[in-house]
Amino acid sequence: MQIHDLFPAPGSRKGPKRVGRGHGSGHGGRSGRGDKGQLSRSGGGKGPGFEGGQNPLHMRLPKLPGFKNRFRTEYAVVNVSRLEEKFAAGDVIDVDSLFAAGIIKSKQVPVKVLGDGDVTKSFTVKVDKISGQAREKVEKAGGTVEAL
Repeated sequence: MQIHDLFPAPGSRKGPKRVGRGHGSGHGGRSGRGDKGQLSRSGGGKGPGFEGGQNPLHMRLPKLPGFKNRFRTEYAVVNVSRLEEKFAAGDVIDVDSLFAAGIIKSKQVPVKVLGDGDVTKSFTVKVDKISGQAREKVEKAGGTVEAL
């Protein structure tokens, strides 16, 4: 037996109901919709979310205040304390090394270094953004900062 020999058992599959194809078909005339009324028309009936004249749920819920910027840039945040514990003195810290160390989850997301913690080693930091406090701590420890 091959895949092209397979077929459904006789009587297990039923063809579509072909309405509006004459009285002999059993579904002619009004095509099973009855006489007149909203539901007999094309496109008739209530829309999704209609609650019988009651104010629908989507209109009862409060509107959210404020504004959400669709173009906001989300950064992968890294504190200098993490750099201190994961890297040795003299290392070049960039997106690839942060990803390899498991500090960030994706290379596609821009990285921002924040100043939480202390730095005693000198690094070369090459990231998209760095806070003023973090820059100050890295440079005070003898490191350099290159913003991309």
